[in-house]
Amino acid sequence: MLGFAASAWQCAPRDCYIGWSHTQRMRNLHLIVNNSRFLILPWIRSKNLASKILALAARTLPQHWQQRYAYRPVLMETFVDTERFSGTCYRAANWQYVGQTKGRGKLGPAGKRSVPIKDLWLYPLDPDFRRRLALD
Repeated sequence: MLGFAASAWQCAPRDCYIGWSHTQRMRNLHLIVNNSRFLILPWIRSKNLASKILALAARTLPQHWQQRYAYRPVLMETFVDTERFSGTCYRAANWQYVGQTKGRGKLGPAGKRSVPIKDLWLYPLDPDFRRRLALD
């Protein structure tokens, strides 16, 4: 099972990696798609299956998103709960590790940890993603 959704509102490692301002983030956040679900059932055994699925998603998602939502995303992100998973399949599929969350969650109290800290991985869908995301 593979699922995609809207990206996180704020994420310091991602926002620093992109180098955009608050205004640019508010205007262009929709150009980032979050890989919110990825499940291969444990009894499924196929060498490199996870990285192959992620590579296929990276190739096909921009066009599908364009057809469905009338715009092309330029970056994919995902959050990996390191207490449960290592993110090996993202590394194998050439996603870039950019840091860890602070554990506040989308609706958590400011300055307090309310969810597990997660690793953040990004995958550019457009080689010019930084410029596109930083447009005013």
